[in-house]
Amino acid sequence: MTSSPITDFYAGRNVFITGATGFVGVTIVEKLLRDIPNVGTLYLLMRAKKGKNVLERLEELKKNSVFDKFKELQLESRLSKIVPIEGDVGLENLGISPKDRQTLIDNVNVVFHSAATLDFFQSLKETTNINLRGTRRVVELCQQLKKLDALVHVSSAYVNAYLTKVEEKLYPSPEDPEKIIQLSETLNDEALKELEPKLLKDHPNTYTFTKHLAEHEVANVASKFPCCIVRPSMITAAWKEPLPGWTISKNGPQGFFMGASKGVLRRLPLDPSIIMDYIPIDVVVNGIISTGYYVNSLQAKNGGRPADLQIFHLTSSTYKPFRFELMTDKINGYLHDYPLNSAVWYPTLRLVNSLWVFRLSAILFHFIPAVILDLVTKIGGGRPILVRLHKNVWNSLNTLERFIFTEWHFDSKKLLALSKSLNPVDKKKFIIDIGELSWDEYFSNTILGVRQYLSKEHPRNLEKARRKDKILLGLHVALQLLFWYGVFKLIVCFTGISGAKAALVVPVLYYLFGML
Repeated sequence: MTSSPITDFYAGRNVFITGATGFVGVTIVEKLLRDIPNVGTLYLLMRAKKGKNVLERLEELKKNSVFDKFKELQLESRLSKIVPIEGDVGLENLGISPKDRQTLIDNVNVVFHSAATLDFFQSLKETTNINLRGTRRVVELCQQLKKLDALVHVSSAYVNAYLTKVEEKLYPSPEDPEKIIQLSETLNDEALKELEPKLLKDHPNTYTFTKHLAEHEVANVASKFPCCIVRPSMITAAWKEPLPGWTISKNGPQGFFMGASKGVLRRLPLDPSIIMDYIPIDVVVNGIISTGYYVNSLQAKNGGRPADLQIFHLTSSTYKPFRFELMTDKINGYLHDYPLNSAVWYPTLRLVNSLWVFRLSAILFHFIPAVILDLVTKIGGGRPILVRLHKNVWNSLNTLERFIFTEWHFDSKKLLALSKSLNPVDKKKFIIDIGELSWDEYFSNTILGVRQYLSKEHPRNLEKARRKDKILLGLHVALQLLFWYGVFKLIVCFTGISGAKAALVVPVLYYLFGML
């Protein structure tokens, strides 16, 4: 069998991973351990949290569903390669003890920096500390490493969100990072908030702004050791690995599929005609691992000197574009193919391409039912959350509008060229070319994955859930008939017109109501 240069590169090499407990980080860990059996030690930057030390958090990590297939293959012994390093990118020197730092300096060969705050609503002070200064702290550590072969920085395709057509290159810094750091250290959140419009300029939020600045921290050291920046777009459920549809992230389509399958999310502000740039988590992880190998190989070809900074888009918009209009009629079918036993009402999801129409429909289809369901929950001794959740969505709409209704085109020619340069074994083992991806099949698997991994419903209760889905359909139809009969009676009562004329008005109202 033909060898795998990527596997050979990582064999015996020790890897330091930040953000290891996140969606991307934990999937990197699983992939390295499953497909590169001879990989060296995996040092994971972790912080004590909720009264649990890093060893306890590591045990929690090992129970993550990402390792389900891993355990089926009886590979648990490889988990011993994981060594937790207590620290935090938000702390000086990454919060790592002198002893642990020396261990990293003496042993680490490859660094994957995926830690970041992804909150679009977080203050500039916090995003500067984690995204900008956190990256600087990682870079400072990298400069001390004695055996560093590659640094891969996980950025975002949206760091250049002020452009709608973006290339795989470094764009000018939007601001002086030293100025931003100084302001974040000297001003309080309120004062920074007042300055934000002037500082951010065309950037939509502090996340894209500070992630853009962070790229320049990596660029500053690209001449010292092999460096690479990868820019994923919206990261979604797994295409192939570790299992089709696997996810632990509630961001993007996974989140609204989860709400829709419960029957509590019935309208979604989204233009089905624009391209939504989604990229599966396994493609992102394969891209990170492949580019780490690639930038090191460029140094070897360059006479031992680091090549220019390499930037790759892990995106789909210009290569395998997806629009919801391709499957608008299929989404609800998928929701009923894989219904939830815990659904509170019959699932129906409709896309609304106008924000004001969505707000109006949200009052009717989200808030009114939420008030009723929360009341029932409270009477039953439960914790009412639906009204609060819908309020959070409502309050975030203005901030998210740019991401909901803007179509971006991220060029990915360099990534595709990298994929073509890989040998046949690596092309299959570390898939980064999504040319063969079927969006229909992918989203069918995603909804099934959301059911199992986010809603925590086992496949064995699927038939029971389908029976409940039919009951909910009957109740849904009955309630609609009762509602429109009530509308009919009100029209007759308050207008004094005949029942025959009222019967002509009801279909018109039904049609108008259906537009919401």
